[in-house]
Amino acid sequence: MITTVNPTDGTTPATYDAMTLQQLEQVVAQAAQAAAEWGSVPVGERLEALTRLASELRASADGLAALITAEMGKPIREAEGEIEKSAVTAEYYAANGAAILADEQVMVDGAKAWVSYEPIGLVLAVMPWNFPVWQVLRFAVPTLAAGNGVLLKHSPNVTGSALAIEQLFRRAGFPEHLVRTVVVEEPDVPATIERLIADDRIAAVTLTGSNRAGAAVGAAAGRASKKSVLELGGSDAFVVLADADVEAAAAAAVRARFTNSGQSCVCAKRFIVEAEVADEFIDRFVTGVKGLVVGDPTDRAVAVGPLARDDLRVALQRQVDSSLAAGAVLAIGGGSIAGPGYFFEPTVLTGTAPGMPVFDEETFGPVAAVAVANGPAHAAELAGATPYGLGVSVWTRDASRGVELARRVTSGAAFINAVVASDPRLPFGGTKRSGYGRELAAAGLREFTNTRTYWVAG
Repeated sequence: MITTVNPTDGTTPATYDAMTLQQLEQVVAQAAQAAAEWGSVPVGERLEALTRLASELRASADGLAALITAEMGKPIREAEGEIEKSAVTAEYYAANGAAILADEQVMVDGAKAWVSYEPIGLVLAVMPWNFPVWQVLRFAVPTLAAGNGVLLKHSPNVTGSALAIEQLFRRAGFPEHLVRTVVVEEPDVPATIERLIADDRIAAVTLTGSNRAGAAVGAAAGRASKKSVLELGGSDAFVVLADADVEAAAAAAVRARFTNSGQSCVCAKRFIVEAEVADEFIDRFVTGVKGLVVGDPTDRAVAVGPLARDDLRVALQRQVDSSLAAGAVLAIGGGSIAGPGYFFEPTVLTGTAPGMPVFDEETFGPVAAVAVANGPAHAAELAGATPYGLGVSVWTRDASRGVELARRVTSGAAFINAVVASDPRLPFGGTKRSGYGRELAAAGLREFTNTRTYWVAG
């Protein structure tokens, strides 16, 4: 049995039966057959289905957003935004998918040659709880547009969302078994995923999640010689240079860190500020954090809800306490909030540096680490002092300086005077321990295709 827990009050919204081995086998067989048939459907018809999906997402937005909030505690306004972003992504591929998937002619003397992007079959998706709908849709939409099927293994604490997504695709008119969810008890997940990856009916695998899970999935895919995409952790740097608009940077920093209650791989986590403006930035940043409303995420005034699970709160407390013991200074917050639910105070630590958990590790919750740099070169050094490489944000009045600094920091994305975010028009993914492969844009649509060469002599 799988029981979901509402992190706001500890109640249990629903209980689900885990699938038996026989049920799992049936789902895989049906999904593989549906994927094979879907791959022969003309591209135009596949893309028309995405237009219907966007409409169905918007029609279902209230119920889906409420389910997200109940299962993992996302503030309701952000949950609604997650649904809308998914709809926009479906519309993007509906409008641009045909051009991206079109055959590419190549000039070759004495022959006609082209490159084709063809379906590969059924793709296994291992998805996390922090964006229960968006994380799935940003993978599934381009994957289905490419002519593949989706086998979803979602995080157990958002099982209701996983099953709702399956029904969403059916209501949008996709074939019945083309998008299927497998429901697996937590202890059985590692063995089940490894077995599925080894199954010849699974063409490829994608995972968004922890480095530990990513290492296991990547290794299993390697043994099976199958394509994998991993979107893993992040400890993004938010760099504020001395010539930045500090007021704007500090306001953006609050959004960058505390979106989704800080539970996002792409949230800014380390705030690296040049010494000349450090005091002003910290004052403005802390003032902004003090203004955040913490509480019941169904209240539209609330900006920070609970953490999704209590073990996440315990881990965050360890990181804060260990960093304070190592010399960090508490500017605001610092601990759990008494009462029902898994709430943690919005927290800012100053005086942080490499060697402290809040600087070295990914902090998955409402905790910000501020470090002071003695110049742009030092700022770049601190920004790059991480095993992760998802995004970097640089704030400066001279955009060229921002780009120059960003080039010195390895990451999958660099944003100048803007908060790092995903956008369906641009590739999204990481480097180093943040993973490999790309989602979204043309790269994401072609990621799970067979890039096939054709050569016709004469």
